[in-house]
Amino acid sequence: MFKNHPKGLLAASLANMGERFGFYTMMAILSLFIMTKFGLDETQTGVIYSIFYASIYLLALVGGLLADKTRNYKGVIMTGLVLMAVGYVIIAIPTPTPIPADRYGLMLALTCFGLLVIALGNGLFKGNLQALVGQMYDNPKYSKMRDSGFQLFYMFINVGAIFAPFLAMGIRNWWVEKNGFEYIADLPDLIHQFLGNTITADGTARLQQLAAEVGQTDIATFANEYLNVFTTGFHYAFAAAIIAMLISLVIYMVNKNRFPDPANKKVASENGEPVAEMDIKEVKQRLYALFAVFAVVIFFWFSFHQNGLTLTYFAKDYTDLSQIKINLGFSTLQGVEIFQSINPFFVVFLTPIIVGFFGWLRAKGKEPSTPKKIAIGMGIAAAAYAVMAIGSMGLPLKAEVDSMGGLANEMRVTPWLLIGTYFILTVAELFISPLGISFVSKVAPPKYQGIMQGAWLGATAIGNSLLFIGAIFYTTFSMSATWMVFVVACLISMITMLAMVKWLDRIAK
Repeated sequence: MFKNHPKGLLAASLANMGERFGFYTMMAILSLFIMTKFGLDETQTGVIYSIFYASIYLLALVGGLLADKTRNYKGVIMTGLVLMAVGYVIIAIPTPTPIPADRYGLMLALTCFGLLVIALGNGLFKGNLQALVGQMYDNPKYSKMRDSGFQLFYMFINVGAIFAPFLAMGIRNWWVEKNGFEYIADLPDLIHQFLGNTITADGTARLQQLAAEVGQTDIATFANEYLNVFTTGFHYAFAAAIIAMLISLVIYMVNKNRFPDPANKKVASENGEPVAEMDIKEVKQRLYALFAVFAVVIFFWFSFHQNGLTLTYFAKDYTDLSQIKINLGFSTLQGVEIFQSINPFFVVFLTPIIVGFFGWLRAKGKEPSTPKKIAIGMGIAAAAYAVMAIGSMGLPLKAEVDSMGGLANEMRVTPWLLIGTYFILTVAELFISPLGISFVSKVAPPKYQGIMQGAWLGATAIGNSLLFIGAIFYTTFSMSATWMVFVVACLISMITMLAMVKWLDRIAK
């Protein structure tokens, strides 16, 4: 698979795989953890989630700028790995739930600080490692394999992301079951309604029934015990991310001296001969092209990264999880988090197929340009949310679900709706994310490699900062109307990108 690619690609992929394992362990449960730990609603959780997710990518600009200024790319990358591990330690420390009123603000601030440390570490690490991989393909021997190289890099790091949600879910459920309880996805929401005196009569009846099933006659005792056990399981899952980060750090340090250094990058012509530094006019043209692409992909990321927010809410509130249950003896694999493993699984499964397809087209001289591939990917993303809109027709509003104390399984949709949506979204992702990184590494002027990779991630940050809008729609409008917002956003991206393809192709030559 890595034949005809630079030798450093495998080592870089392994280093990133460990980091992504830790990251996706956290992301699989983050929005659920915030709601359960602090009793926040979907919109409030969405704001914190959006700020954090945006910060991850926005701080990549800081990481790129720092690496470009210091020319110490490898040192910045290593610092990022250490900071992420520290951030995971902060949020992994178990604290009692429900949180006493006099400590609520402090605990929320401490959690947000831990997330900020993780975001900063990710910003120092992510874009600069991509710049390092990009330099491997500046060698004319490998230049034609740049797109497929980044697709392999993207695929390989998702191997860790496949198993991370299962680990997070397994650890949380193991702790819940060890303490004599059962995992019920919407029970924490019901408990917070009870604690906040907003619970309906139907909700109270369901809570009494669940308490009786575990031998509890006092609802308040049951509610407090269950919530504390549930959130402690989340904390233990975060601790697993620390181990993954340490493994990634070891892999990176062992291979550090074998990687190229973007600080030593030299411009070369097709035959490998050095050429003069780019004139200011060409630099400006390349930067204009890059920023045009950055502006367009904002709409895609605003839609795609709903997988950890509104699509996760949908899995919790509207999807029949009873159809997905694996008993391991010591723990039961059942939960909303399982859907977070579907996207990386499809990344790994589909990447060789898509790489092979593009290779077949390349051999025939019919391979689309990178900008055109990105435009096609945006159209595919629109189709994914169209599937969600159709599959969600007739579902009750979120407020109605809350008043009923949650939907019965027979009123919920099949898990295949989300699985099919994730499949289509993953195809779109493979047309956009790795190829966008490839496009940036090819077009960015040499002295701006780090900061332009950071700017690509910065565009993602802007899209992520808008994620909370999806949460507002989710709690206000019908499910079908919510998903149609993302259909429109992706179609706008596709049409705009197609209009720029010829110009971008000229710049990229």
